[in-house]
Amino acid sequence: MSDTVLCPKCQSEFTYEQDDMMVCSQCFNEWKPGETADEDKILDAHGHELQNGDSVVVIKDLPVRGAPKPVKAGTKVKNIRLRPGNDHNIDCKIDGFGSMALKSEFVKKA
Repeated sequence: MSDTVLCPKCQSEFTYEQDDMMVCSQCFNEWKPGETADEDKILDAHGHELQNGDSVVVIKDLPVRGAPKPVKAGTKVKNIRLRPGNDHNIDCKIDGFGSMALKSEFVKKA
């Protein structure tokens, strides 16, 4: 079973070959073997690729559960950490709020 190809999206071992593509029977992901997935790239609201350590600016007021005020649009966040595969794919610390996770669709690269 050393020739089993794992799905790059869900890591399932239940994959099969169809034409020149591989298909996962669990999540129905399709990919070409040997190609790197673009799914690992995290893009900001304007389509720019983000990297660990980047600075970003919040583009929309974001409510924070348990806090009396939202994170205001225009707040600059420094030294972000990326978490590919998560819904809230940016870990950061925001002054006045502490550690939190943000969605990349609500930030732009500074």
